[in-house]
Amino acid sequence: MPTTPEEFTEGQIVLIDKPLTWSSFQAVNKVKWSLKKHLALKKIKVGHAGTLDPLATGLLIICTGKFTKRISELQGMEKEYTGTFYLGATTPSYDLETEVNATFPTEHITEELIHATIPQFLGEIDQKPPIFSAIKKDGKRLYEHARKGEEVEIAFRKTTIHEFEITRIALPEVDFRVVCSKGTYIRSLANDFGEALQSGAHLTALRRTKIGVFSVEGAITPDAFEEGVTP
Repeated sequence: MPTTPEEFTEGQIVLIDKPLTWSSFQAVNKVKWSLKKHLALKKIKVGHAGTLDPLATGLLIICTGKFTKRISELQGMEKEYTGTFYLGATTPSYDLETEVNATFPTEHITEELIHATIPQFLGEIDQKPPIFSAIKKDGKRLYEHARKGEEVEIAFRKTTIHEFEITRIALPEVDFRVVCSKGTYIRSLANDFGEALQSGAHLTALRRTKIGVFSVEGAITPDAFEEGVTP
């Protein structure tokens, strides 16, 4: 890893393995603070190329210095995720951020039905983002409307699922691997998958493993990054 102020100012791509409960903003701040404290950089641009929810872990691409100009390019790359759907229950946020608000039968769900449902989610699909998301509507983030109990009309968006694989079935849990385009909400995929099974579902675990050619296997924790730039 680079260790001089000049290298980070000229531009670096830092692969961070974001810990559970950390926001992407916190991870960026940790990198920026580490550079300022240990390399005496008074001013340094730092930004990330694609948000990860606090309840997700995994690959976060952070750009420094002149490489912040590449953020939009990096954001457009396809992404790979692994995680777990919990069948038979939904939450307003489509994940564990909120409590279960409805339960559904699962007795009819078989391994054959699960695998037979996969093809309808492959290719270009229409997807509605979660109400608990950072998309802006009428000047406010959707999650701000949601937390106030306000009903908001959310438009469907086009997204592309390149690969969708079931890796473990231990009902009510189903593990998966997904390769998808920019702007895909895996929480929405969980909710929609539950509906397609004539039941319900929400996301209980999510890990981003790849962005384009970059893999989480080459990533480090925010604390390890600080240790790496400490003289």
